[in-house]
Amino acid sequence: MPRTADVAAGARYGGAMSTTQLTFTAPIGVEVKGETWSCVEIPGSADFLGTGRSVRVDATVDDVRLENVGAMPTGAGGHMVSLSAKVRRALGKDVGDDVRVTVTRR
Repeated sequence: MPRTADVAAGARYGGAMSTTQLTFTAPIGVEVKGETWSCVEIPGSADFLGTGRSVRVDATVDDVRLENVGAMPTGAGGHMVSLSAKVRRALGKDVGDDVRVTVTRR
């Protein structure tokens, strides 16, 4: 479950926001329709991205760069970025582990 923290735009994770970048720490794992998906939820994403629809973003997760990835709607008004098994192996992390994320609007 996300942590309460001090973040611009009332986001639920620890982090900070500028006009083009949002940086936060969150656990891998988003509950979708009763299942945990290996994604990271983007706090305050509808305000940050300006939409509730899917959009393309660049992201850095810990030290792994993800370019032109989809920020998908969570179904609860936010967005999430999927972390494939390959990315999780490169991170040395899995569902439940915290990651530091920077999302950049394209």
